[in-house]
Amino acid sequence: MLQITQSWQQELAEGFNNIAEICEYLNITLETAKFIEHSPVFPVRVPREFVDRMRKGDLNDPLLKQILPTKKESLNTPGFTSDPVGDLASMTESSVIHKYFGRVLLITTGSCAINCRYCFRRNFPYNDYQLTTTKHQKAIDYIASHQDISEVILSGGDPLLLSDQKLLDLIKKIESIPHIKRIRIHSRIPIVLPHRITDELCAKLANIEKDLILVVHSNHVNELNSKVKIACRRLKSAHITLLNQAVLLKGINDTAEQLCALHEKLFTFQVMPYYLHLLDKATGTAHFEVSHHDSIELMNQIKAILPGYLVPKLVAEQAGATNKIVIA
Repeated sequence: MLQITQSWQQELAEGFNNIAEICEYLNITLETAKFIEHSPVFPVRVPREFVDRMRKGDLNDPLLKQILPTKKESLNTPGFTSDPVGDLASMTESSVIHKYFGRVLLITTGSCAINCRYCFRRNFPYNDYQLTTTKHQKAIDYIASHQDISEVILSGGDPLLLSDQKLLDLIKKIESIPHIKRIRIHSRIPIVLPHRITDELCAKLANIEKDLILVVHSNHVNELNSKVKIACRRLKSAHITLLNQAVLLKGINDTAEQLCALHEKLFTFQVMPYYLHLLDKATGTAHFEVSHHDSIELMNQIKAILPGYLVPKLVAEQAGATNKIVIA
């Protein structure tokens, strides 16, 4: 069994938020990494345990490239906006995002354990819309008053940065609404901060009677180590359905070999594929984009290698659309 010597909260607090410290830790000189610059709007944030999975001295490490800002983030690229998926246009007065039939999304917190540079909510005004105590009941009332809603999605930020008490209190209030069938949580925490997935948390989640789904977010096989496997197995023991949602990222996971290795290993962790997302066009992320044509070619290669149950759906999200767009 995994021996935890410090709390996950302490581990989170002791993570990196300084480029120079990360470079020193990975034996990368700042002169070599001179293209990197500080980003005050969307600062560096990454748990030390995640950095430990990166290759020392390698600026091209696929995990490192996901978390270090570059000057390319300051480029103004046509078609890239601060709200690429139309979250704000779909926001109700109760801080509920209601885009699709039968499903709503709650911004539970603005905090993340890791600031991924490709994040589509990197410019989101969390202070205005996250689910604070005063907005909590309004959101529950909104869901209760709409009989067509059958699934509630907890997002953020990262919902698993809430305390056990706050998370369970929210889930139980949602569970008490008769027409809700499923509660879905989207979180990168099991991947980047696996110690957060404690036996105590999983025991509490196991008592939830309605179906719980956890969509984890892993982009590269190098993110998956023994600690992540233990976290996933704990979640499965709580009868939670585990799915993975990856983002297709140029220079990080844009080969069939990398994506096949990712989904093969996730399966050994009892995590099934869900989506492979085309990049959401958030301002400052254009350098991660893989072309539509190349994405389709890549999926054809994956389908020729993996069994069908390990092939994720290639999708894009379009502001104003009534569903995810499946890319043929």
